[in-house]
Amino acid sequence: MAVPEKAATRPGGRRRPGPARRPRPGEDRLRETTVRWLADRGVSLEDIGNIVLEIQAPFYDSLTLNECVESVNRVIDKREVQHAVITGIALDILAEQGKLPEPLQGTIIRDDSLFGIDEVLALSITNVYGSIGLTNFGYLDKVKLGVIARLNGRGPHCHTFLDDLVAGIAAAAAARIAHTRGHD
Repeated sequence: MAVPEKAATRPGGRRRPGPARRPRPGEDRLRETTVRWLADRGVSLEDIGNIVLEIQAPFYDSLTLNECVESVNRVIDKREVQHAVITGIALDILAEQGKLPEPLQGTIIRDDSLFGIDEVLALSITNVYGSIGLTNFGYLDKVKLGVIARLNGRGPHCHTFLDDLVAGIAAAAAARIAHTRGHD
């Protein structure tokens, strides 16, 4: 006998724990696009995992790169993260191509210090795992570890959004590890 739809949800419309839901049409494609766009801009999930390992290893002796990359994957699985990443990368690309209206075009190309929208977009990623993610992001935005330093440097490509988005993903993945591992 089929369970009525109302019985399958909690008050407020939240689903009850149970078998994993099937992806909606286009969800897998959105995730694939996100990972491909990161790779096209020179960022692998392993690059981000290395950042996670560097900031979390002092707290967890047995932490591995594989565990960090898995945490990065879980963060990238979230649709709100995918949307933030593709939005930021699209704006970087449009700025490279000179296709944004002024004064936005110049602001993004120069990565003006008072333009904080790139950080705000990245903070939408860190908020997925709470205040630990926010603290991690602040640290990464300041010290610019690993691939973040390369993205933040001047070069042929505009990475005004991407450096902060990578920091946001790494910060959220590190926070996820802290939440799931607790105190080892």
